[in-house]
Amino acid sequence: MTQSPYRWVIVAAGGLLGCVAIGGMFSLPVFLQPITKDTGWSVTGISSAMTIGFLAMALTSMAWGTLSDKFGPRPVVLTGSIVLTLSLFAASHATSLLVFQFVFGLLTGASCAAIFAPMMATVTGWFDTHRSLAVSLVSAGMGMAPMTMAPLAAWLVSGHDWRTSMQIVALVVGAIMIPVSFLVRRPPALAQAVAAPTGAGQSEMSRSEALRSPQFLVLLATNFFCCATHSGPIIHTVSYAVSCGIPLIAAVTIYSIEGFAGLGGRIAFGLMGDRFGAKRVLVSGLLLQAFGALAYVFAHQLATFYAVGAVFGFIYAGTMPLYAVIIRENFPLRMMGTVIGGTAMAGSLGMATGPLAGGLIYDAFSSYAWLYIASWAMGLGAFLMAMTFKPFAKPQGQVAPAAA
Repeated sequence: MTQSPYRWVIVAAGGLLGCVAIGGMFSLPVFLQPITKDTGWSVTGISSAMTIGFLAMALTSMAWGTLSDKFGPRPVVLTGSIVLTLSLFAASHATSLLVFQFVFGLLTGASCAAIFAPMMATVTGWFDTHRSLAVSLVSAGMGMAPMTMAPLAAWLVSGHDWRTSMQIVALVVGAIMIPVSFLVRRPPALAQAVAAPTGAGQSEMSRSEALRSPQFLVLLATNFFCCATHSGPIIHTVSYAVSCGIPLIAAVTIYSIEGFAGLGGRIAFGLMGDRFGAKRVLVSGLLLQAFGALAYVFAHQLATFYAVGAVFGFIYAGTMPLYAVIIRENFPLRMMGTVIGGTAMAGSLGMATGPLAGGLIYDAFSSYAWLYIASWAMGLGAFLMAMTFKPFAKPQGQVAPAAA
């Protein structure tokens, strides 16, 4: 049943939903200067909506995941799609900075969280073989956001004011995400269990046992340190490059290089995860990510930034989908949303550290070197945490992996 061809429809739906949702949220940097010029609000005040968004994602990820476990992914993803559309539309009408921060930051961030954990959980349940590749393809779809939605927003704002442009983005988000949400279905094995429950699952761990388990706590800590490792470099590398004398228009292309390399990294790490095991590939990737962050200390020319950015983007993007695979291999299918939501919460908190920490470090030392050294230390912490992860003595999932 889990080998149904429809599983690839779920992958395509997850990738598209993630791309549009993340793209809607990450359109803010494109609108930053037009909003500032039109309203007089500070750049810091407007950009802080992104920090609020990360915190909102962290605080709501587990709740959305639990609702997905209970009611199925479709109503959760559909609700998130509708709320995201309305929040973008409402933000375009904001007349005060506080209202904008609340609507764009809190509501947009929370609605994006309704997509990630439920879709990752759903995809892992549909696949017994090629599971790492499947979740990596969904993640790759999300990684397409800076290369699709951001250029769309930039094109719109070049010909319209920011309010009209954001309203058009909201309409695009709704026109794509709401219909695609109806393609999302429960994994067949879980749908059968919900339709005809038996006593077979009674011996499995409870949700509270899973959330108290060392395995879950290790995954939380690992994902926090992992995201804290790449958050600062992602947010501050363009600024660092400019401080090295590289023109801004050239410096921003470093981010594009990272993004393109990340697409390849997601697919490559997914293929390696299927062949060599998700944990082994994750542990190796985390160690390489730490030294990739440290390599930025030695980058001063554009060519060097490109080389480091390509390697770093390839690695950090590749590691991220593997957490969902490890969770699927160790926890019951019926609580995938909750557990993946929990690790997403930790990751969002880790991402929230980068903007603030990088700013404080630069203000204190007038240099970004210590940011990358701190990222290297965080990366080593993630690597050491992942090394301590011990799978449960017996597989806890409801479906044993089948032969490829």
